[in-house]
Order: sequence, then structure tokens, then C-alpha cells
Amino acid sequence: MREPSSSASETAGTLTDAPKKAQRPAAAVFIVATVLIDALAFALIIPVLPTLLMELTGGGVADAALWGGLATFLFAVMQFFFSPVLGGLSDRFGRRPVLLLSLGALAIDFVLMGLAHALIVFFAARLVSGIFAATHSTANAYIADVTPPAQRSARFGWLGAAMGVGFILGPALGGLLGELTPRAPFFAAALLAGANAVYGWFVVPESLAADKRRPFSLARSNVFGTLLRLRKAEGLGVMVWVYFLSHLSGFVYPAVWAYVAIAKFDWSEAQIGASLAYFGVLFALCQMVVVPVLMPRIGERRAIWIAMAVEAAALAGIAFAPNGAVLYAWLLTALVTGMEGPALQKIMTERVGEDAQGELQGGLSALGGVILIISPLLYTQLFFLFQRGVAGVVFPGAPFLAASALCLVALALFLGRTKRTHAP
Repeated sequence: MREPSSSASETAGTLTDAPKKAQRPAAAVFIVATVLIDALAFALIIPVLPTLLMELTGGGVADAALWGGLATFLFAVMQFFFSPVLGGLSDRFGRRPVLLLSLGALAIDFVLMGLAHALIVFFAARLVSGIFAATHSTANAYIADVTPPAQRSARFGWLGAAMGVGFILGPALGGLLGELTPRAPFFAAALLAGANAVYGWFVVPESLAADKRRPFSLARSNVFGTLLRLRKAEGLGVMVWVYFLSHLSGFVYPAVWAYVAIAKFDWSEAQIGASLAYFGVLFALCQMVVVPVLMPRIGERRAIWIAMAVEAAALAGIAFAPNGAVLYAWLLTALVTGMEGPALQKIMTERVGEDAQGELQGGLSALGGVILIISPLLYTQLFFLFQRGVAGVVFPGAPFLAASALCLVALALFLGRTKRTHAP
């Protein structure tokens, strides 16, 4: 590779200069917006994906689910592998160029998805989107660079809140725009990503000084090593399986909600988006109100088994719901089921040493990536089979019934482990 010219070097320097005013508010706004767009990239297209895929394939909702599951699988695989890679590249070249490149690529990619008139173009665009939507690790690193240790938990909380807002606003916005055309949400996402990239280019400084950078290493970016370390971690044991199965059951919502709503109730994009936003608001209320108020009174273990039992019942109820009103009633259980995640996290953190907390969180993050890969294939293929009919039985709610069974297995494992732990 030839050496860059002086002008090119100056341009690169503009991207990777050592931090100057990294703590100014513009940087925090940019990072939060980047994480928000990451979430929107995943959530925005959920309400319109079935309609767009039916248009591209010329088939019905069962065929759309089949291809949609494969597209989401590709997106998740790319995100799983490239999240640590982008994080490693940001350690080598700085946070700013990686984030700006990702946002620019996402803007172009969303335009391509909006213009796609062939499945192969759509699949290629989703693959690229998965690569460049994996910026959460770089955003976390930027916050760590510019924030004193005592304030980092609060700043990381901002990023978590941005993810939550993205998953609430994304389906609602996608559903409303989808009423115009199923392609409109993609152009809206492109506009958001492009605007944030321009904003970042002009006002956001680099956060990582040149003397603190390190060479890029693929070995250090290996997610499988993180998963293996989680499996071998002392004190966790069956809790890892409880975490895996309970979260896998919960991922039925983003995987097939839109397809099931169309098949069972013939809902529009706006109705699908509104229902997902409703669920997201209830879940957020549980995190903000129910968890801090109720969990200290009943304890983490009781919170987990109550939440899992309610979740298993709700998933089965959704599977058999005869109309939208009953479906909305079952969604109210999110006010309780949202306790499960924080309670599980707390118990698991108590079972590893202080020097292994980072490794635990990295392992759980990698495990979440595996769940994101498995869930679309599992649930969309179940929907495809039962929507077409299995032994003469047409049952579009089958994925939710399967998720209920997974949740019951997780509950049985947790109760069995608790009984052994408290046995005399």
C-alpha cells in the first residue's frame, strides 16, 4: 500500500486528532444519538418488514417470515462478529473515525434497502447494516474515555436509555411511516444516520489520545473466547442456562410479532408499530418504577420466579389470543415480567469475584449476540411451518407457545437450583 499524500494525511488527522474538548456536551449528544440510531436500525423496520418482503417475493406472510428470518439472522451474525472488531479498530485508529464511518455507511445502506426491488439487494444491504450497526462497543469506549470513573455508571445509563427509547420509538415511527409506503422508514433512518454523521464530523472531537492507542489484533476481538470464559466461570453454573433460555423466550417479540399480528388479526403497519411501542412503554415503566419499588421488598429470587411464571402464561395467552383486545391485556404483564432481567443480573454478579465482573458482562453480551442469531431462525421457521399447516393444523401463534415452553424450562432450572442451594 502506498504512503498517503500530505493532503490525505491532513484529512486523516482531522478524523483522528488527539482529544481537545472531548467532554463538551456536543460529544455526549452525538454518542447518545449514535446508540439511538443503532436501536432504530433494528426496530424501525419491524412493522414494515412483512409487507416489504411480500412485495419482494410475491408470496404471502408465511414466505415473508421465512425470508425475513434469514435476513435478520444475517444482520445478527454480522453484528455478533463485527462488534468486537469495530471496538478493536477504535482502539487502533480512534473512536471518532470508526463512529463516523459507521454512520455514513448506515445512511447509504438504508437508502439501498429502501430502493431494493430484489431479494438479493435487500439481503446484501441487511448484511452491511449488521456490520456497521455494531457500534455500541465503540460508543461505550468513547464514554469511558471522556468520563471520570465515578460518573461512568450514570453515563452508561444514558446509553441504555437511548437503546430503550430507540426500541420504543422505532416500531411506532416505522408503523406510521409504513402507512405511506413500506419503504419510507428506511429513508427516514438514512436521514437520521446521515444527519448525525454530519453533526459528528463538525462538532465532535476524538476522545482517545494517540499515545493511548494500541495495534489492532483479531485474536483480541474473538467473541468465542469470551463465551468459553463465561462457561467456565465459577459460581454461575446453571444460571447461565437460565439466563440463555429466559432471554431466548423473550426474543420471540421482535422475531415474529409483526408476522403473527398480520396472520391472526390482519393488522396494518401502524397497528403493529403501536402495539410494540405500547409493550416497550410498559416494559420501561417496569424498569423505572416496579423494579426499584417492588424488588427490594420481595427479593431477587422471588422476583425471578414470579416474572418467569407470569411470562410463560402471557406467551401462551398471546399464542391463543382470539382478538387484539385480549392480546393487549396479556401485554400488560410486561409491568411484572421486566423484573426478571435486572434480578438475574444481580444474582449472577454476586456469584463472581470483583475482579471478574467485566468478564461476566462481556460474556453475557456475547451470549445475547448468540440469542439474537438463534431467535429469528427458530421463531420465523416455526411460524412458516404452522402458517402453512402442520398435519392439517394452521396455528400462527406456535412461536409464542414454543417461547412459553422455553420460559417454563428456564423456570424449572431456576427453581431446581434454588432448592438445591437452600437444602440442609
